[in-house]
Amino acid sequence: MANSQQKKKPSKSDQNVVPLIKGRRATSYDVARLAGVSQSAVSRCFKPGSSISGKMRERVMKAAKELEYQPNAIARGLITQRSNLVAVLVSGRLNLYYPEVLFKITEELAKAGLQALLFTVESEEDAESVIEQAWQYQVDAVISASHMSQAQYKVLEKRQIPVVFFNRYFSDHPNTVVYCDPSEQVHEVVKQLKTLGHQKAALITGPEDNMVSRERARMLTQSLDEFGFDIVHEVRGDFTYESGTSALQDIKQSSSVRPTVVMCINDMMAMGCMDEARSVLGWNVPEDLSIVSFDGIGMSQFASYELTTIRQPIGRMSEAAVRMITERVERPDQSHEKRVFEGAVIQGGSIARAPS
Repeated sequence: MANSQQKKKPSKSDQNVVPLIKGRRATSYDVARLAGVSQSAVSRCFKPGSSISGKMRERVMKAAKELEYQPNAIARGLITQRSNLVAVLVSGRLNLYYPEVLFKITEELAKAGLQALLFTVESEEDAESVIEQAWQYQVDAVISASHMSQAQYKVLEKRQIPVVFFNRYFSDHPNTVVYCDPSEQVHEVVKQLKTLGHQKAALITGPEDNMVSRERARMLTQSLDEFGFDIVHEVRGDFTYESGTSALQDIKQSSSVRPTVVMCINDMMAMGCMDEARSVLGWNVPEDLSIVSFDGIGMSQFASYELTTIRQPIGRMSEAAVRMITERVERPDQSHEKRVFEGAVIQGGSIARAPS
């Protein structure tokens, strides 16, 4: 009877079993115990590119799944002295171009084992406070698709935080840049318009402090002058749909000569311009008025718009920006560089022969 009441001695395999962990998250130590490996082996399994045998990886991942274990990014950052965070700065102005850029950059950062920390910048004053916030989060690097003064950039330089500028740059100070130069495509579109008999154009530009707007306006003006166009009116918008509608009304009321084509700095303003022309002014697009724009956002190719627009290679630019950032996080001593991409003309249904 006494023998039957004796507790059965656990087997050797039972001694290695780790009970389910209640009230706390599993640690790498717990996974190592359950898998019967060292903690360093667990760490190597969760570090991209580390060398570890397939058999050991399988044991570790099985144990991790059973314990619902995920590496602690904060703890890992304390060990490596890196946060694995990249601050992504974008303009606060509404523009459907930015969500696409953000999606691509975030996707590429995730592939590199990095996380995006998003900041919106409305003005130069905002940029200063955003840089301080990014510093508080101890970001490893910055990708900036927004306004930043040279003085603000030098603060990041002093703190040894790598910066890659997206579609903007300093012409008088060394910096690392990913940029789309659509000058050849602008020339191509203006030449096409000239062939179609257009001579009088109006421009809807963007905010004065926006580098992309200034560069696009410069390219358009240069090509229009080269082909002998008259620029009958120029209106400044703010990249939004609404500013495109009001800009066309301004052009109509302020110009004694009616343009046959309107060149918009971005697709959102072009779509507002097109809807205003059709629904309010009663003009047919493109029979009465041709419209050309930049960006190539998805909505610009909806059947109701089908804009002729100059598309930027956002995917390739985002890949390049993240590659340049990761290289500089790993090797801060790398020299500055500028990677330039060309645009591509999307031929839509928003241009036609000039009305006689």
